[in-house]
Amino acid sequence: TTKTMSPKFYLVLALTAVLASNAYGAVVDIDGNAMFHESYYVLPVIRGRGGGLTLAGRGGQPCPYDIVQESSEVDEGIPVKFSNWRLKVAFVPESQNRNIETDVGATICIQSTYWRVGEFDHERKQYFVVAGPKPEGFGQDSLKSFFKIEKSGEDAYKFVFCPRTCDSGNPKCSDVGIFIDELGVRRLALSDKPFLVMFKKANVTEVSSKTM
Repeated sequence: TTKTMSPKFYLVLALTAVLASNAYGAVVDIDGNAMFHESYYVLPVIRGRGGGLTLAGRGGQPCPYDIVQESSEVDEGIPVKFSNWRLKVAFVPESQNRNIETDVGATICIQSTYWRVGEFDHERKQYFVVAGPKPEGFGQDSLKSFFKIEKSGEDAYKFVFCPRTCDSGNPKCSDVGIFIDELGVRRLALSDKPFLVMFKKANVTEVSSKTM
């Protein structure tokens, strides 16, 4: 016969999850809940300078995509999903490398939408955060697709890129900020000034209806 788990067993599991999230620092959404493998809108902490995040081409071209901020602060943009952190916990941990994917349906550019740091843009003198293929393993190319989420103040987070290579022990980390290009588009780029964000959980119907 199948043995039924006792309420005490489930209480222990719940307490274990809470203790783990406190020990490792779980990233929390605007409702104060720990974040998991679900979809979340990335919203600016400072209002009046744009909204959530979306995808857009560069230099007036539709493709390939960069990660950009919506121009209107009332537009929440497209949610993202987090995955592939080495720490063996179910929640999204602070200060741990992970992959970020823009959670969108079919796109006109017919490309994957995982975040990565692109090649240096000599015209604009910037390293932009671009959409790229799904990272495979931890090879040199895939290492461009790992970002950390770090606490910045009481209620804000920032994205950090630490370009660790297979032979570098102490990488120089860069914050992800906003670069306003010649067309006025607010693009995510490596910067000395971080883009301070908060996270809002998206519901399934909102995510499934998004297309580009």
